[in-house]
Amino acid sequence: MAANSDATEQKPQEGFKDIYVLFIGVALAVVCFVLGFLSMSGSFNLQLRPGENQPSTMNSMLDWGVFAALAILGPYGIVSARRLGRINEIEKRLPDFLRDVAEAGRFGMTLPEAIIVASSGRYGPLTDEIKRMASQLEWGVPVSESLMLFRERINTPLTRRVVSIVIKANEAGGNVADVLTMVAHDAKEAQLAEEQRRINMSTYLAVIYIAFGVFLVTIYIMAATFLPEMITAGASVGQITASAGAGVPISIQIIPVIFLAFFVAVIVHAIGDGIMAGVIDSGKIQVGMMHATFMLLGGWVFMRYAVPILNP
Repeated sequence: MAANSDATEQKPQEGFKDIYVLFIGVALAVVCFVLGFLSMSGSFNLQLRPGENQPSTMNSMLDWGVFAALAILGPYGIVSARRLGRINEIEKRLPDFLRDVAEAGRFGMTLPEAIIVASSGRYGPLTDEIKRMASQLEWGVPVSESLMLFRERINTPLTRRVVSIVIKANEAGGNVADVLTMVAHDAKEAQLAEEQRRINMSTYLAVIYIAFGVFLVTIYIMAATFLPEMITAGASVGQITASAGAGVPISIQIIPVIFLAFFVAVIVHAIGDGIMAGVIDSGKIQVGMMHATFMLLGGWVFMRYAVPILNP
């Protein structure tokens, strides 16, 4: 009963951890949105880069918007990516354990005896859980119940599928060793195929990051060369039109708008490209949220501290 209680409690705790982190991120994002609206209204100004005129309320509002997006994407994406990485490590070692159990079974051992013998091996993150299952078998827990508890504690897609097959084969009374060998082989082949897919997709992942970097460099070149020329040309035209009472040239007035357009484009590209990179890399949006966090943070730092200040 104690083992069953531990198994049923561990599963919701892992799922609750991700949701808990997400709720904290959403709460922080709400605070950032409130500060952003206050900044836009002029009630709360935060000048993150000295030298800007005013400081720009729109720039400050976008800064808080970026902080809100990072609060949602960053913690949840990183925690979920680490959990998925742990699942991959567990599933990577499961076929090795199944093969060792099958080899022990070929020497005439029963399934519980084979599991106890195989538990002396090293299987990475699986080692402790396998030893725990072996201890349950030594204390007389039925093998089907011990396997189900093992499945509940690990709770990964491959583990659930494999344990269900092993329990059915053991109850049917057939040659469990052959079944274990076949399941281990199929699981390993599936893992090799997934690894090959990730290797093939790594090229596209690199292309996404390179394209985002090229986009940032293009913005820098325009802000460092093209836009200053617009300011200079606008100032020259302004001297001519000032005497005629035409006011400030449109070419000067539009400079802050162009910078805001660049800023928004970087935010959209970072989030969209990051999520796409995660889906291409692992097929998981959670991993994409982690990539989006890195790209958004890098893009924000670049726009706020690398791109030249454009004060018309």
